[in-house]
Amino acid sequence: MSLNNFERMIQLAEDVFNVRTDSSQLNVDETVINRLLKIHPDTMSEFDDGNGPVIWILLIPTTTELMNQFLENRITEKELYELTPLNTTYASLYLCSALVLEEYRGKGLAKKLTIQAIENIKKDHPIESLFVWPFSKEGEWLAQKVASATNLPLRKK
Repeated sequence: MSLNNFERMIQLAEDVFNVRTDSSQLNVDETVINRLLKIHPDTMSEFDDGNGPVIWILLIPTTTELMNQFLENRITEKELYELTPLNTTYASLYLCSALVLEEYRGKGLAKKLTIQAIENIKKDHPIESLFVWPFSKEGEWLAQKVASATNLPLRKK
């Protein structure tokens, strides 16, 4: 029996990030989702082709201080999420993940979805920089294209 889109997305996340064996990474569950939505409703984006999700984008607005600590390996991704305060102004934006099912790659959909989420977050916060911890060439390429399109300097871990 073949997997549905949701099951395929979960499998893709496990294959790419392997969060079960790396406790420094953010493991997205219901508690994490609820807190992300309190940080900003556009932290999580999804594209559904009518048969379930085919793209998931996760952005984490945070402070510049926490961004720098993360980029300098003084805090983990999980700590970045946990230390990001609620109900404040954010100047930095972490492109945490962009997951795309294989048949939807290369169509510009993830880029469009990410840019839309960033523009919505920028309406509420004076975002000055974008940062990323790329896990693939495609992820790094997406981050560069999004940074260029949103006129945000890109910092990489």
